[in-house]
Amino acid sequence: MKSSLEVWDMARGQARVVLQTDRHIEAPNWSPCGSYLLVNGEGGLFRVPLDAPALQPVDLHGIGRLNNDHGISPDGTQWVISSHHRGRGSEIYVLPAGGGVPRLVSPESPSWWHGWSPDGATLTYVAARGGSRVIDVYTLPLVGGEEVRLTGGEGHCDGPDYSPDGTMIYYNCDRDGHAQIWVMAADGSGQRKLFADDHVNWFPHPSPCGRHVIYLAYPPGTTGHPADLPVVLWRMDPDGGNRVPLLGFNGGQGTMNVPNWAPDGEAFAYVRYAVPQ
Repeated sequence: MKSSLEVWDMARGQARVVLQTDRHIEAPNWSPCGSYLLVNGEGGLFRVPLDAPALQPVDLHGIGRLNNDHGISPDGTQWVISSHHRGRGSEIYVLPAGGGVPRLVSPESPSWWHGWSPDGATLTYVAARGGSRVIDVYTLPLVGGEEVRLTGGEGHCDGPDYSPDGTMIYYNCDRDGHAQIWVMAADGSGQRKLFADDHVNWFPHPSPCGRHVIYLAYPPGTTGHPADLPVVLWRMDPDGGNRVPLLGFNGGQGTMNVPNWAPDGEAFAYVRYAVPQ
């Protein structure tokens, strides 16, 4: 087993295995209808029905080299993927749910998708522009228009995800040292760090019910968000209070890079990896 796709039940405080595979899979999304998960692996995209778990390949009409930044629209009718297939760095595409011809939406590369506003109108993502290596948070209207830069190059920002009412964006940033969890208004105003500790904290995901935020904590001193490290998934209140560790395992990159909550907010999906030999 290389990858174990699992679900954490909030009420029971325990995990269950959905699927185990010798393939390397990453970044589960949970469909708004609750019936399937979406994962990537080996440059492709897979649908995993929860009533009969299996890796079902999705036809992307020649688009390959996917990374783990993908998701599902709030109404469940569209999927979004990030792909390096044109060799220009990561680009963002939208396609019909279930598979179809992807439509390029990102104005420049590299761009990595991370969140979809609850009203379905706006994407949030991270990107580097003008030849810079600095990664900032951006938003873009799905119907087209100019992208809006929300952070100002203060550090490496990543993992933006909308609150369930669409008014806030949670993200991680290392602007004052190592990566911590931040939040801002959806227009980029009021940026603030929610707490500070020694862990290197990535990928905050607010629950659809509005009661929780989960995030991925790396060991102190970790650089970036690598794979194959002992990580811990934490739960906290939306204001950063009442932080509680839920479970620890071998993981990191690919564990939960993108929105991964069940639609009722009672569970979330993640990927655990075999410990390297």
